[in-house]
Amino acid sequence: MNRIQVILTIDTENLPSNFQEILKHEQEVVAKWKAEGVLENLFLRGGKNGAVLIFKDIDEARAKELMKTLPLYELKKSVEYFVLIKQF
Repeated sequence: MNRIQVILTIDTENLPSNFQEILKHEQEVVAKWKAEGVLENLFLRGGKNGAVLIFKDIDEARAKELMKTLPLYELKKSVEYFVLIKQF
């Protein structure tokens, strides 16, 4: 079963004043993905400058579509996509 790993880095130097509101909405979106079964894991990065998301049962194009709907996507510094093949 394939997975898509997405590494999102946000621009922490230019956070808007309503960042906490954006973060709350972000949590709602990823909770919905988890409930729908397309998001397998979400890891916050140690430097608090982004996250690593592991999608399952979707292709890279769909992962890109979903990522564009994230509230934090607008604050991105970079987004990297990796197609993974799960071995065990």
